[in-house]
Amino acid sequence: MKGIAQFMETETKTATLSLSENFYSVQCEGSSTGYPAYFIRLKGCNLMCGGKDGSLMKDGKATWWCDSEAVWRQGKKTDVQVLIDDWEKENILEWVLSGRVHLIWTGGEPTLSKHQKNIVECIDYLNDRYDDRATSLKGLYTLPGSKYRLPLYNEIETNGTRYIEDNLFNNLDQINCSVKLRNSGMSYVDRFEPNALQRIMSHSNYWFKFVISNEEDIEEITDDFIKPLSIPPSRVIMMPGLDHQDNFHERTEFCLRMAKKYGYVGMTRLHISAWNQTTGV
Repeated sequence: MKGIAQFMETETKTATLSLSENFYSVQCEGSSTGYPAYFIRLKGCNLMCGGKDGSLMKDGKATWWCDSEAVWRQGKKTDVQVLIDDWEKENILEWVLSGRVHLIWTGGEPTLSKHQKNIVECIDYLNDRYDDRATSLKGLYTLPGSKYRLPLYNEIETNGTRYIEDNLFNNLDQINCSVKLRNSGMSYVDRFEPNALQRIMSHSNYWFKFVISNEEDIEEITDDFIKPLSIPPSRVIMMPGLDHQDNFHERTEFCLRMAKKYGYVGMTRLHISAWNQTTGV
């Protein structure tokens, strides 16, 4: 009887996430800009850009602050079925399972230890539950010596201060690393973790994204990150520091001009252009 109970428990086992928000949209930053994307924002972060409650803004120590703090501070334990139900509601379930819609694991900081474990459990659950789809899509993606797995496209957004363990690392299709600069108000020792950053650079599809407000930011990027880590310039994306449409064109023009001058990749932030300060769209 004990064996039967254990079997039934295994069969009904699901996965949970510490979820702040989830929504279907389009990736509007970085190398996969324009791709349909489903955002899964997890609760909590190990950094406090701009200072607690924006306090560092008051004395001029920070010129950039977290634009999602109000969201990732809240959240609750949520079953993965909530995501599946929403995918069905949005009529994108098959697109998610086939990788047509990118899964964007974000935060806060999704590479916190508890999140790494939960993300892997969620991915494993999807592969087990939709095993028939995995088999039918076998020409797209397989793991040597194992059964076919779904060609999910897992894209993670991290601040680069937490080492990504093998179980999660091997499930990722893209790593977007937004290393924080002095303009965040955080100390260098808090935001620069060489082992974690070198781990990211060992992935086949990684990108470093930097938010810039002035030319001094670019000099900091070069001296504190690019040179010490030998990051290829083609993997460095600069984006304008903005959170509303009022100065969108001016900041974007500056960013592109700096890309020409320094030889990095210049991009804008399309969600600001399209939706201004509206979130979750």
